Amino acid sequence: MSARGRLEARSEMRLSRSSSSLRGSVLSLLLLLAASAKAQQAPATRTDPTEANALNAVFANFGLNIWPPWFTGDPCAGAATDGTDISSNPNMNPGIKCDCSYQNNTVCHIVELRMYALNLVGRIPEALRNLTHLTNLNLNQNYLTGPIPSFLGELTALQYMGLAINALSGSIPKELGKLVNLISLGLSMNNLNGSLPPELGNMVKLEQLYIDSSGLSGPLPSSFSKLTSMKILWASDNDFTGRIPYYIGSLNKLEDLRLQGNSFDGPIPTTLSKIVRLTSLRIGDIVNGSSSLAFISNMTSLNVLILRNCRISDSLASVNFSQFTGLTLLDLSFNNITGQVPPQGLLSLDKLGYLFLGNNSLSGSLPSSIGPSLKSLDFSYNQLSGNFPSWVSQKSLQLNLLANNFLINTSSNSVFPSELGCLQLNTQCFLGSAQSESFAVDCGSNRSISDSEKSIYQPDAAALGAASYHITGASSWGVSNVGKFAESPNGSYIIYSSRQFQNTMDSELFQTARMSPSSLRYYGVGLANGNYTVTLQFAEFGYEQSQTWRSLGRRVFDIYVQGERKEQNFDIRKAAGGQSYTAVKKQYIVPVTRNFLEIHLFWAGKGTCCIPTQGYYGPTISALSVTSAYNVKQKNNKTGVFVGVVVCAAALGLVVLTGLYVWRQQSTKLSLEQQELYNIVGRPNVFSYKYGELKMATENFSSSNLLGEGGYGSVYKGTLTDGSVVAVKQLSETSHQGKKQFIAEIETISRVQHRNLVKLYGCCLEGNKPLLVYEYLENGSLDKALFGNGRLNLDWPTRFEICLGIARGLAYLHEESSIRVVHRDIKSSNVLIDTDLNPKISDFGLAKLYDDKKTHVSTKVAGTFGYLAPEYAMRGHMTEKVDVFAFGVVVLEIIAGRRNYDDKLDEDTAYLLEWVWQLYEENHPLDVSDPRLTEFNGDEVLRAIRVGLLCIQSSPRQRPPMSRVVSMLIGDIEVPEAVTKPSYVIEWQSNNRGSSSSEPRAEAMSASPFLSSVIDEGR
Repeated sequence: MSARGRLEARSEMRLSRSSSSLRGSVLSLLLLLAASAKAQQAPATRTDPTEANALNAVFANFGLNIWPPWFTGDPCAGAATDGTDISSNPNMNPGIKCDCSYQNNTVCHIVELRMYALNLVGRIPEALRNLTHLTNLNLNQNYLTGPIPSFLGELTALQYMGLAINALSGSIPKELGKLVNLISLGLSMNNLNGSLPPELGNMVKLEQLYIDSSGLSGPLPSSFSKLTSMKILWASDNDFTGRIPYYIGSLNKLEDLRLQGNSFDGPIPTTLSKIVRLTSLRIGDIVNGSSSLAFISNMTSLNVLILRNCRISDSLASVNFSQFTGLTLLDLSFNNITGQVPPQGLLSLDKLGYLFLGNNSLSGSLPSSIGPSLKSLDFSYNQLSGNFPSWVSQKSLQLNLLANNFLINTSSNSVFPSELGCLQLNTQCFLGSAQSESFAVDCGSNRSISDSEKSIYQPDAAALGAASYHITGASSWGVSNVGKFAESPNGSYIIYSSRQFQNTMDSELFQTARMSPSSLRYYGVGLANGNYTVTLQFAEFGYEQSQTWRSLGRRVFDIYVQGERKEQNFDIRKAAGGQSYTAVKKQYIVPVTRNFLEIHLFWAGKGTCCIPTQGYYGPTISALSVTSAYNVKQKNNKTGVFVGVVVCAAALGLVVLTGLYVWRQQSTKLSLEQQELYNIVGRPNVFSYKYGELKMATENFSSSNLLGEGGYGSVYKGTLTDGSVVAVKQLSETSHQGKKQFIAEIETISRVQHRNLVKLYGCCLEGNKPLLVYEYLENGSLDKALFGNGRLNLDWPTRFEICLGIARGLAYLHEESSIRVVHRDIKSSNVLIDTDLNPKISDFGLAKLYDDKKTHVSTKVAGTFGYLAPEYAMRGHMTEKVDVFAFGVVVLEIIAGRRNYDDKLDEDTAYLLEWVWQLYEENHPLDVSDPRLTEFNGDEVLRAIRVGLLCIQSSPRQRPPMSRVVSMLIGDIEVPEAVTKPSYVIEWQSNNRGSSSSEPRAEAMSASPFLSSVIDEGR
């Protein structure tokens, strides 16, 4: 019986016992009571029917009960309307919140919908479009698939929308730009594609944008400059390209900015210095361009600063770190930071707990004191030396000093293990004295394991942290880790699983693994020189094999062996066919030439950060083994073969012994030559070709394969047995400078890598004609493309990109690479063009390594007529400005489509530099442009002409550095209109006026000491 029925029954009993005189009044009272009761039972408000049906459809779409326990009937009742906060209450998930203030408090609209981390599977239901009053939609951490529906743009009341950590695909619909009231948008960790729609710039109230690990690409749209309310922008782990926009500096309310793991070009814009409210800044993995640290000087509110792998060329002294009083973590690793570690300021900060300065070019000694909070300090892979201060012995401090110039002797053994000396620069243990030919490690394990092939894997249970290393007592192998897991105070560097693994007979090997948030290295020490088989074994077990949000993680990293990148963006689960708990094996044949091997797993900002937990990312490895390739072959030989060889050797007798002796003598000589060259070069991966192999590839160096000739020798096209095409440069027997150039070329180009530098594959030392093997570029050299018989039709945009590419390559050589290189022979014939018409600087035979501390180097002049800077031609003074001058000449050649000197032209135009200056002074600079350029951007051509004129100034001080040249070419920096005419041009013109019109121009110009001093060394 209902409450109302019970009330009426009791009333009737009371009425039968009352007197008739009271009947009327009592009846009236009962009617009032009944009306009151009815009013109490009838709902005062109710959910809008359309929204109630939509909500029911949404729940039904995912198979959820529309009536969770806390609903009391109508959806907008109970906790949906009271003050209960559903955003963090696990008992109210799924949950809604309603606003019942509509139509005189009689109609409720659903304003919040929470379906968080429920592993919902399927598409976003279309019924959501009817919840038009939603201000908060939280669908984070599910397994939603399909595209983001464009109808979400109709929910214009939305202020918070979370679609992060799902499996959504497709592009972001431009209709989302209609959500002009949006404050927070979360699209992180999805499988989207395409670029960011410019329409998102209409979300002018947006304060938080999370698009990290979402699969997006292209440049950041210029319309984002309107997002001036932005406080948090996470955009790491995508494929965003182009420059980091200058307008980012105008978003001065930003507090947290993350731009790691993209394909941004440098330099980092200096306008970021305006964002003084930043508490967290993370930028990394810049593709090219050089940056300084100056832009951070005003960011004194920072708590976390990560500028890792950003191509920063600067010194720590350029920033007053003493003002960064709140800084807790600083990571400037993998840059080109030079100079000394400041004795005061940085290391003395009170709150600084983690400092990563590894893989730079720091020199000098360690400072005498550090701050009270420092827990982890990474100085590995620098040039530090000297004595150890007392603080290095603090027990609570993790300190990584591998690969520096410290001398570990008996006095320092009490602080560091003596084995640390085995991993210092140029002091490797057992150099020239082999101790072993193999080792194997079960990464993260605390016990030895024998695999199915009876190989013994040593334990690797050392408790490594954010800046630490371990070297085995026998000094046969070691391991080093650098990096702190973000947002994870207790991040684990060893992970475990008791599951059985597929695709292996050695499942036990994969039940532990080392994991690193930045850089994990394993070393082999004291190995016999020769080729080795390196086997790396992986298995992914952090991500579930199911349709849940925990399966959506991606682990991505790079693999280097002996300094050469073997895998880029390596994804263990992808390599296993999308499967977790499945073994993946990678094998590489690599040379060991200095008794030392390095395996490096490097996180380049790619992959998800927070699945299944915060701080779960970066390289991981389960096991590794290193075995002499010679021994591997010997294992497979049969005993009978060995016996047969012995019998044959006995029968052949003296003939075989004589042959072995001759072979041994030749091999020893070759080994010594290789060792000597390697000691100069420092690169173990350039001795990879046999003379017979290259002879066959070039058809015995046939003239039909000849690509070009010079003083160094000849260059041939070759086709290797695997079908790959290479360029083979052969040293001429008659070249007096050949061997020096050969060494210079390997020494330089094997230590620098850039997309605008030609790639060296290897070399061959056999015979009396050493060979260099390069990548083959089918379009040949720039001079042939511009001036040759089969010249290419290069339009202006292509020519401009060629200018820009050459400039970027030189900026890298001068300012960004780990060594400072002056090419000394920049000219159009030393720039090669690939299939996509990208330029690559080649021919490093005259290159010089340059000391930053020297203002110039005096050297014998070498180079090519027409490209030599005056100070170099006349006095032999060499700086990087020698290359800047030559670049200016090349730029003008590219614009004009002609060589810098052409005796077939009239006297007034034969010399390009003089002719350009004449046209520039006459205010007709564009007349110098190639007549074949039927269409071009006049402003861009004029800018390039002015840049060229700046580069060919008489004084090296007046020529801009190449990083500034790049900025001027792309328009980030204005090019001055007033350019001084060089003195040598004035001299040329004066000599020309003083000579008769019939006098040969070459004689008039030879009066210049600049031209008469030109030496063409080896060419």
